[in-house]
Amino acid sequence: MNGKLVAVLALFLVSAAVSQGKTLARMGTELRCQCIATHSRFIPPKSIQDVKLTQSGPHCRNVEVIATLKDGREVCLEPTAPWVQMIVKAILAK
Repeated sequence: MNGKLVAVLALFLVSAAVSQGKTLARMGTELRCQCIATHSRFIPPKSIQDVKLTQSGPHCRNVEVIATLKDGREVCLEPTAPWVQMIVKAILAK
C-alpha cells in the first residue's frame, strides 16, 4: 500500500511540474517581444499568407508585425517600412 501511495504522489508531482512548466513557458513568450530582429526588404504580398499585428504594451514597447509566409515561415517585418504599412492597411481594411 505504501508503494502505491508513493507512486501516485510521484505521478501527481510530475504532472503538476509539467503543467506548471507549460504555463510558465507560455507566460514567458507573452511577457516579452516576439521579434528580436525585423526584415525590411520587400516581400511580395502574394507570398504572404497571414499577418499578425501586435500593439506595443507592457510586454513590448515596439509594435510588432509578424508575417506568416505561404511556405510556413514566420518573419518579423519592420513596421516603419512603407511597404509593410501598405500591407497592414490593406489587411485592416478587409
